[in-house]
Amino acid sequence: MNQESIESILARKHTDPEETIKSIFDLKEALLTQTCLPDQREKVWKLLLGVRNISASSYIHLVELGPSALDDKIRNDTFRTMATDTSFLEHVSEDMLIRLLNAFVWTGEKDPRIESIRTLLTDKPITNITYMQGMNVLAAPFLMVMPEMDAFFAFSTFIYRWCPLYVLPTMRGVHCGIRLFELCLRSLDPTLYGYLRGKNLSATVYALPPIMTFSACTAPLSELLQLWDYMFAHGLHLNILFVIAQIALIRGDILQTQSPYKILRVLPPLRAKEIIELTKVLVKSLPSDLYQKLVYHAYDESVADNLGIAATSSTASELHQGEEDLPAYLRDFHL
Repeated sequence: MNQESIESILARKHTDPEETIKSIFDLKEALLTQTCLPDQREKVWKLLLGVRNISASSYIHLVELGPSALDDKIRNDTFRTMATDTSFLEHVSEDMLIRLLNAFVWTGEKDPRIESIRTLLTDKPITNITYMQGMNVLAAPFLMVMPEMDAFFAFSTFIYRWCPLYVLPTMRGVHCGIRLFELCLRSLDPTLYGYLRGKNLSATVYALPPIMTFSACTAPLSELLQLWDYMFAHGLHLNILFVIAQIALIRGDILQTQSPYKILRVLPPLRAKEIIELTKVLVKSLPSDLYQKLVYHAYDESVADNLGIAATSSTASELHQGEEDLPAYLRDFHL
């Protein structure tokens, strides 16, 4: 039986919530094997993120409040957002980014009108979320995919509902993600993990930017959009595995150099299809308890609580394994 196309699923009309749930499930399944076309992406992202309320009056109200207390900080970041991507620069102005991010900061204010706007974004009593460096890079893909007002609601829903711990002042979700990155890499590829630890390279040094930005700091944007199609369909926790997959694709180069940081400092251009295919293998290779921690870490603080242990280095036997020995997840994947 042939799988229904994304276009056909998006064209469905529904009369009850159960039909809607079924269509979203079918859409996620379709995105396992089908490519989301640019003209489908706006609707697909909104459906997958659960963006159900877009209020023009609410966005206009936030914009009319003017610059927030963090306007200077925002402007210090926005001018360099996707600065080398000509397509982005043609479609998205710096003013759009500044308005969207200032409006987002205003959503954190304790004001009855603003609190009612915040209920459009989340039903959870989340506090302390504000602008953090790097959020300009997270907002950029939304502005590339949809109009400014829609991008604001999609971006804000993404932050409030799916990864609130990533943008707390403590960045607890990001630090939790880095710890999980190390635990996953150690489980999946002890040779590579041990080699990097032996060079005194902790994941904080090289994995922080791509984890914190969900790979949005790595060009090109066209490939990132495909990664996010898959991530929104199957979970933001895949962010961690995407970074492991990116590193796995240059594993041989890393193991052959005495200065791996020179390679890891700037990851090579994204190759979405290869990263996604390798990520599918990684998911199957992880212990179930570790995978569960991945699933919840961006919005459930109990995961960070449970990970209050120091990362351990590899054992001597792991460190002395032959570098030519591929781990299971790569033996089953044809680069």
